[in-house]
Amino acid sequence: MLSFFSKKTTEPLPLLKFHNTLSGKLEEFLPLSGREVKMYNCGPTVYGSQHIGNMRAAVFADTLRRVLFAWGHQVKQVINITDFGHLADQDEGAEGGEDKMTTGLKREGLALTLENMRTLAEKYTEEYFQDIETLGVARDKIIFPRASDYIAEQISLIMSLEQKGYAYPTDQGVYYEVSRFAAYGKLGNIHLAGQKEGARVQENTHKRGPFDFILWKSDKNLGWDSPWGMGFPGWHIECTAMIFKLLGKQIDIHTGGIEHIPVHHNNEIAQAEAASGKKFVNYWLHNDHITIDGKKISKSLGNTVFVQDLVDRGLNPRALRYWFLTAHYRTQANFTWDAVEAANTALGRLQRIFLENGEENNLDSANIDAFSNSFFAAIANDLDTPKALALVWDTVRDPALTPAQKHAALLVADHMFGLGLADAQATKKLDVIPLHELPDAVQEFVSNRESARQTKDFDLADELRGKIFELGYEVKDSSDGPKVTPRE
Repeated sequence: MLSFFSKKTTEPLPLLKFHNTLSGKLEEFLPLSGREVKMYNCGPTVYGSQHIGNMRAAVFADTLRRVLFAWGHQVKQVINITDFGHLADQDEGAEGGEDKMTTGLKREGLALTLENMRTLAEKYTEEYFQDIETLGVARDKIIFPRASDYIAEQISLIMSLEQKGYAYPTDQGVYYEVSRFAAYGKLGNIHLAGQKEGARVQENTHKRGPFDFILWKSDKNLGWDSPWGMGFPGWHIECTAMIFKLLGKQIDIHTGGIEHIPVHHNNEIAQAEAASGKKFVNYWLHNDHITIDGKKISKSLGNTVFVQDLVDRGLNPRALRYWFLTAHYRTQANFTWDAVEAANTALGRLQRIFLENGEENNLDSANIDAFSNSFFAAIANDLDTPKALALVWDTVRDPALTPAQKHAALLVADHMFGLGLADAQATKKLDVIPLHELPDAVQEFVSNRESARQTKDFDLADELRGKIFELGYEVKDSSDGPKVTPRE
């Protein structure tokens, strides 16, 4: 256990357990090599702005990294950036139609070239970086490879699969022969025999089997040179090739959305294990979807929400992160503006409690074992963040605890959850505090001062302003009544 967290509990941390999609069971986490953890998180296709559904995956991966760090692990984390074209319905495995990057180029009036794909991708990659940093994701601790920088590795992997008899060329490109990999579908217990031709893929007479998937897509007009002619790598091969290059042929954790389980992640397993002869990933973790007002996020429905939309409404973007944490990562969460505004209010209250209850140099003497033991137990149980947050609120509302204990508990939660409480401590720039959220003594002084102003007893009003200031607050008068903020 690392130094920060070792100061916050005298008990050893409980065994860390995750729900492994591969087994369908809760399993104790045991790294492949000592304290080192190799983790890969499926990232965005950067053809446009990333909506809040994509942000859930990023926040989940960052929270997971923070938890692993708290348990004493050194994490090497990779999130891929898909920056060139693939197939239109890639998540469903379809093999026809216009890809997302092509759609993005047309939307912005750019010609279909590799150079323009890179330009488009970098524009939206930078926007993605800004969004995740706004949500408290530690970008500096993550490797973000662009898929287009690993074309040679993808070609080499396809050649290896072809040499081993798992891939075959056609006039459309190179396909992976699913029937050659006996364990196909083991992730999520997918049974291909029960699926109908056309339900997952369009009928394709060039393939040997209905579920064979593309490794290299031929294109005479655009792409990269390869042993099979000009073209593009298939979508699935990029992740496997980059993992092999950056993390090795066996890794500890792979995450993604539940939509990746049936096709993309089973295809990754088939490619990797056929090429290496080794188990590819020890722990597969998948987050569920976000809906908006009970409906799937869809541009056609006009219900997409972006991080900037929260900023435009005057909300703290970290309120979205807080809202994500109120639901378990494996459950579907329904976004409404009422829900995120409530999260914004809750986060603001935690920030004020954090500021009001001490400075960081008081933490070493604050005994918070009761909180820490329960908090870490909740986290250890497959990242039960809703329960952990409930424990935080129970703690800060407990009248038997000292200000230093409440402050210490909030600091532990902040390090684990990335809520930005310590940032508030550093800047002390918070919104106006509603009167009912002020300490009782401050409420009384504000009320009495307002009465003094009404009766034009300005000497008393000034005296009460001084008392309010001594308690750590400033009061300013406005046409809407007194406005109270933390003292600078």
